[in-house]
Amino acid sequence: MITIEQTNSLLNVAVLGEFTLADFKQFEENALYKLKSPGEVNLLFDLRDMIGYTVDVAWEEIKFFSREHQHDFSKIAVVTDDQWLTWQAWLSRLFVDADIRAFADYEQARAWVTA
Repeated sequence: MITIEQTNSLLNVAVLGEFTLADFKQFEENALYKLKSPGEVNLLFDLRDMIGYTVDVAWEEIKFFSREHQHDFSKIAVVTDDQWLTWQAWLSRLFVDADIRAFADYEQARAWVTA
């Protein structure tokens, strides 16, 4: 399950439990809507309560960010204490123009992505 909050330039996504393809499609729909607005778009992914994700989500994420929208986001903050997810965020820098950073603290991530 995911929750999504939109502000002027921020799409704030929290994943709770397993991140499924239906959840990713919901994120994608919101992101595409937000990208139609003028100005930069930043993302904040709170993955602290995510217990896993399906393989099809990983594939959709690769397609969405590295093939279709690699130049569309300014900053992407990932909140997690999982070393594997931190490594994935770091690796994503190779495929996306956005400034991507991983944080253990939600408030620090939100402050950075909205600055």
